[in-house]
Amino acid sequence: MNADTPCLGAVLESFFTDYVRAQKGLRPNSIKSYAATIRLWLQFAAEAGGKKVTQLVLDDFDADAVSGFLTWLEEHRHNAPQTRNQRLAAIRAFFEYVGRRFPERLRQAQRITAIPRKRATLPETVFLERDEIERVLAGLRAGSRSELRDRTLFLFLYNTGARVQEVADLRVTDVEFDPSPRVHLHGKGDKWRLCPLWAETAGLLKGLLSNSALSAAPDRPVFTASGGTALTRFGIYKIVRRYTAAVVKTGSDGQRRHVSPHTWRHSTAVHLLESGVEVNVIRAWLGHVSLETTNRYAEITLRTKQAALEKCAVPVSPEERIPRKPVWESDTALLSWLQSL
Repeated sequence: MNADTPCLGAVLESFFTDYVRAQKGLRPNSIKSYAATIRLWLQFAAEAGGKKVTQLVLDDFDADAVSGFLTWLEEHRHNAPQTRNQRLAAIRAFFEYVGRRFPERLRQAQRITAIPRKRATLPETVFLERDEIERVLAGLRAGSRSELRDRTLFLFLYNTGARVQEVADLRVTDVEFDPSPRVHLHGKGDKWRLCPLWAETAGLLKGLLSNSALSAAPDRPVFTASGGTALTRFGIYKIVRRYTAAVVKTGSDGQRRHVSPHTWRHSTAVHLLESGVEVNVIRAWLGHVSLETTNRYAEITLRTKQAALEKCAVPVSPEERIPRKPVWESDTALLSWLQSL
């Protein structure tokens, strides 16, 4: 190894501690995903090069080597294109960092970051109809503390469209009741957003927080397990599955749909869209980085497509159809004014 060649281990360490965590502010789950990719990538490179992992250097990684790793993911691990693309995104992020920090490595970084994503079919977006939402909420009482927690949890998910990790991370200090009920949600990319709360959601949250001896602690989690610790994302998932398994309708294939907390997020987006809320407002509501993500919801309901079809239907009477000549050509006052110029 050339004395001027950066140590791979040191670069990876600074990538995770300085760039990914401190500069980009990625959440723990995203960091774990990046780490899993890098771990697989190092193991593959060591085996392919007949080396130990500790012997690898930056020169072992060029565009061909990365392409070989991606092919291995698909052919030997049978990863779907979406997973392959996710792994590629982590490697691209690493070499973006390498290119910035070591200008002499820019050409190497450019070739690797230019590796294209593979076209992948987006997974079906599952959401609940309004009557399914109502049936779930109707079956949730608020008698005991655990029942109150569960009803509050479901209404909060539907009200805010929050990601499951945002709910698990929610703290008392993130909820405001005056002057108007609202909540601060800590989302992807270390970004915060403000979401309004319905009066019923705020009322349930007040009841839930006042029903605890620790309610005054500002850093106390809002949704807790029986021991007072914060519900994990998996705990929230189990609660959602328990209450929705017998309520939701079967899919078009006759199979029972699996409902997750993210299904409630999709449902919030679809119902906001159907209610006529402007798409940029929904984007801010859900914390989407790209408007393209929000626009997907316009494609997933039959009612939306049917409404568009009706707008495009050919009118029955000739007068209602698109004019054969521009409207201004039939406006005598406008024509006279144009001729006078």
